[in-house]
Amino acid sequence: MAGNSSRRGAIRKTGTKKGQVAGSGGNRRRGLEGRGATPPAEERTKHPASRRAKMAEKSAQNRGDSRGRSTRVPTRKNDDGPEVVLGRNPVVECLRAGVPATALWVAVGTDSDERLKESVQRAADAGISILEVPRSDLDKLSANGLHQGLALQVPPYRYAHPDDLISTARSHQEPALLVALDNITDPRNLGAVVRSVAAFGGHGVVIPQRRSASVSAVAWRTSAGAAARLQVARATNLTRTLKDWQSKGVTIIGLDAEGDTTLDEFDGTGPVAVVVGSEGKGLSRLVRETCDSILSIPMAGPVESLNASVAAGVVLADIARQRRR
Repeated sequence: MAGNSSRRGAIRKTGTKKGQVAGSGGNRRRGLEGRGATPPAEERTKHPASRRAKMAEKSAQNRGDSRGRSTRVPTRKNDDGPEVVLGRNPVVECLRAGVPATALWVAVGTDSDERLKESVQRAADAGISILEVPRSDLDKLSANGLHQGLALQVPPYRYAHPDDLISTARSHQEPALLVALDNITDPRNLGAVVRSVAAFGGHGVVIPQRRSASVSAVAWRTSAGAAARLQVARATNLTRTLKDWQSKGVTIIGLDAEGDTTLDEFDGTGPVAVVVGSEGKGLSRLVRETCDSILSIPMAGPVESLNASVAAGVVLADIARQRRR
């Protein structure tokens, strides 16, 4: 077209019928160039790993700060991030149990009592940061505002691998004594089982990665600190983990009121893994089919079944008695 060649960026292409056309200025060529390697997850601002890294760095900075400094409390809990325990009784019980907390938050203007004094003293003795925060920050963490001016931040639990439990038993030169939980969703049951396993010489507990209670602050508190001394592993597929243990010489025993073997007849002196199901659903079908035998506990009274954690404690106590003899 007439006058088109005088436009900025216009070029002449020979052999075309349209005459002069405008070029892209190299934009299309640059768009086809590679952008380099993908940065690590921690360096991508919208990735969960980046948020966790920033939170860990902030907690480390808070531990180095002077106590009593005012700070802001996160308003939402990340499933993979730290957990917050609210209320004076839960907080002091967690500190008594030795839960590895990272920060103790005290609302400004909170009335002092024995529980608050003990919480502050125990946090100070354990080297936990003690931070004074606005009451409105704790209100955002509690649906009903019943935090009583006190909150404790607990870091996410570091789970072991199921193979680590077998390695621990071998390092102690003892027959493996393990517990697997199937469909246990109450963290108090999980904490009670962990406490029983630690009390009767067990080497670890394995839980499914999905549809299972996790080692939360409630489980920590119920375990009375045993979660700090006993390994808890997470299995992507519980059935596959049990079969792998079978290939390593471990006998898999499921607990059920209608079992084919009673506790009185069971020999627990060899490597054993006890599988505990929920009170309502019991053992899932695939897990039940994987077990070498199903064990029942003889009842002397008119009770059909026991709580999952109580049943696990009874069986573990009997196995420990057999091994002492």
